[in-house]
Amino acid sequence: MLQPASSYADAYRDFHWQIPEHYNIGVDVCDRHALEGRGDALIVVDERGSVRRYTFEEIRRLSNRLANLLRARGLQRGDRVAVLLPQSPETAIAHVAAFKAGLISVPLFTLFGEDALEYRLSNSGAKAVVTDTAGAEKLSAIRERLPELATVLAVGGGPGALNFAEQLERASEDFVPVETRADDPAVIIYTSGTTGSPKGALHAHRVLLGHLPGVEVPHEFFPQPGDLFWTPADWAWIGGLFDVLMPAWHHGIPVLAHRARKFDPDEAAHLMAAHGVRNVFIPPTALKLMRQVGLKPPAGLALRTVASGGETLGEELLDWGRSTFGLTINEFYGQTECNVIVANAAKLFPVRPGSMGRPVPGHDVCVVDEQGHPLPAGTVGTIAVRRPDPVMFLGYWNNDRATTQKFAGEYLLTGDLGRTDDDGYLWFLGRSDDLITSAGYRIGPAEIEDCLIKHPAVAIAAVIGVPDALRTEIVKAFIVLNPSHQPSAALTAEIQEFVKRRLAAHEYPRRIEFVESLPMTTTGKIMRRELRRREGG
Repeated sequence: MLQPASSYADAYRDFHWQIPEHYNIGVDVCDRHALEGRGDALIVVDERGSVRRYTFEEIRRLSNRLANLLRARGLQRGDRVAVLLPQSPETAIAHVAAFKAGLISVPLFTLFGEDALEYRLSNSGAKAVVTDTAGAEKLSAIRERLPELATVLAVGGGPGALNFAEQLERASEDFVPVETRADDPAVIIYTSGTTGSPKGALHAHRVLLGHLPGVEVPHEFFPQPGDLFWTPADWAWIGGLFDVLMPAWHHGIPVLAHRARKFDPDEAAHLMAAHGVRNVFIPPTALKLMRQVGLKPPAGLALRTVASGGETLGEELLDWGRSTFGLTINEFYGQTECNVIVANAAKLFPVRPGSMGRPVPGHDVCVVDEQGHPLPAGTVGTIAVRRPDPVMFLGYWNNDRATTQKFAGEYLLTGDLGRTDDDGYLWFLGRSDDLITSAGYRIGPAEIEDCLIKHPAVAIAAVIGVPDALRTEIVKAFIVLNPSHQPSAALTAEIQEFVKRRLAAHEYPRRIEFVESLPMTTTGKIMRRELRRREGG
């Protein structure tokens, strides 16, 4: 959608949405390319390093078989089918089949435990699950509490499950995709549940078209000749599924599928070099791990773009990225309900360390007050997006109250605090519930965390506010040290002075606790609420 431009102003001014009345993600990302005779869609690298390639035509035939199978099992238009798989061909096939059949797919993370799975499957009313043997074993323990779940298809078989490959072999390759409207529901992606139970963000088929400019901007007018996409992020999350797999396939660009059980910086770099990856989305936590081990790029690594989102990068990581990859890491911002709406693009405008970037063409993003009124530059408020917007969710599944609370007037409220500067750059300050109030100052943790990791002893840091009788709250930092440093009172004082000199006297961490690790969400974001819980907050 995004047309090449020499400046951000031109790109933003000249952009126009092209959302047809009828649109189906599955047809767009698969069948269309198969009919045009395009080649590789997926390059699958298993744990042993073996490689298997799938063409768009193979994905079309396999997804047709699965669509027929799901229909034969009684699923009808609008029914939900969950996908509990890692990065694999079956994951992609399951989503494409669901879209083409007019079903609603529900991506689920393979590391979810029984309680997390039961909640999401029960809440969504899923009638079928596509999984593997490990997933089938988890489901067998909760199956009797899921009366709507009638079918479990497991790659490799499993307890209480039908064998995926055997069932697919018996199904027909002929299937006529359901004609869906762009506004028809397509996918439910559950939030991480930062407050209360996780909520299912229901998205329409148009969500993919809404993602395109937000992928094309940080990946420098993606696609370009020779592009090949990969991410270590799981396809169960919106970042993996709709920031990488589906946008790449919209453009007919192949995707590398490989997700190790545990992220290994050197293995990831060699994987990208060996398979000629040109475009990669790497979450900030993974970048920090790469930096922490002193990653040396292997021969043959020739990335064209690196994008990251989920946590603020800051100057230290940007400088490291330039020296390591020879390019600027383009940070982007969004959330499950309205994703990739702000981004950096080093070739379009200067990247300002600590800034999320500028609104992606097609999206009207600003900072508002509690009533949804836009605030002037420099004023702290809630980052918000004006509706309607094609990337915006339809609402929370079976939760009208939460949907209503997500909006103020014509704006969707992200729940994130931020500010704009005079040039329209947006600056993330933290979640609204992460805000620290100390001696009358409102302090966001992101800036302090960015400052902390500039200290040579600090690998990763998280900042929260803890109660204080005099100041209401004081800043406390939890710090994971680099291997060559040990905790000490002298190091504590040195780090405190380091922050005080670089930020402000009221922002330095009056308390520091050195820890072995930090609590993270399954998407690699620091769980500050868990740190507050530990402190009794």
